[in-house]
Amino acid sequence: MEAKETLKIHVAKLATLTDEQFNYFFSHFKKLSFKKGQAIVTEGDAVDCEYFVISGCLKSFFINDDLKMFILQFAMPTWWASDYNALYNRTKATINVDCITDAEVLCITNDDREKLCNALHGVEHFFRWRTNKGYVAAQKRLLSFMNNDAKHRCEELLKMYPELYNMVPKSLIAAYLGVSRETLSRLYHS
Repeated sequence: MEAKETLKIHVAKLATLTDEQFNYFFSHFKKLSFKKGQAIVTEGDAVDCEYFVISGCLKSFFINDDLKMFILQFAMPTWWASDYNALYNRTKATINVDCITDAEVLCITNDDREKLCNALHGVEHFFRWRTNKGYVAAQKRLLSFMNNDAKHRCEELLKMYPELYNMVPKSLIAAYLGVSRETLSRLYHS
C-alpha cells in the first residue's frame, strides 16, 4: 500500500476529512527512507519533526550515564515517533530514535502540524485523539511496571504485539521490559 493511502486510512479511524482536506494535509508531509541502524533523532539534536511509520520498525530509547539502554517505544507501521519533549518545547533531544529495520516514514514539522490544526478542525481532532491515545498507552505501561513482574509484562507485550517477537532483536525486547536478555529467554521459555 502506498504511503498516502496508509496515512489516509490511519487518519480516517479518528477524523473525517474530505478528499480535498486530506490532500492538503498530506502535502505537508515528506517521505523519507532510512536503513537498518540509521539514526533519525540523536540526543542533543534540535527536533522539528515527528515521524509516521509506513514500513519497518523504529525504536525510541535513552542511554543512561552507566551506558544502559532503556527502550521507551517501538514504532511499527502506522505508529508515530519523535522526542516529543524536544519537539513541543523546542529543546534539545534527550532521547534517540533509530531504525531497527529498514524503514519508510512520513515526517511533518511541528510548525506544519500546528498550522494544519488551526486550519482544519478534523486535523486538530485527529492529533488531539492520537496524543490522548499515546498518553493512555504510556500510563498503562508505567502502571504495568509498577504493578507487574517481568514475566507478566513480557506476556502482556507479546499478547498485544505478537509480531514484535520476530521483528525485534530479543536484546531490545529485554531493554523495553527492563530485564536482561538472559532473563527474557528464561521468561519466554518458561
